[in-house]
Amino acid sequence: LYNKNTYPPYAGGGGFIMDGALARRLHKTSETLELYPIDDVFLGMCLEVLKVSPVGHEGFKTFGIVKNKNSKMNKEPCFYRSMLVVHKLLPPELLQMWDLV
Repeated sequence: LYNKNTYPPYAGGGGFIMDGALARRLHKTSETLELYPIDDVFLGMCLEVLKVSPVGHEGFKTFGIVKNKNSKMNKEPCFYRSMLVVHKLLPPELLQMWDLV
């Protein structure tokens, strides 16, 4: 379905941050491209047209977080403070995280 050897850089998974002006430009650009079935890659295709490169951020934990179950650090609010998007937490773990933060 994709006519190039590699996908363009894209923001993977659960979340990303952008300003309103870029969102409007992406909307217009998305209407000029054929829809691609992988939404993350489609976003990258749109960004490529706009000549905008996604930038990684340490606060996005899309592959989960490493926790030592015996560590007191997991119960410290500062452990979670810099995280923006966290995947692979069970509902009770999410509730515990939000209670701490």
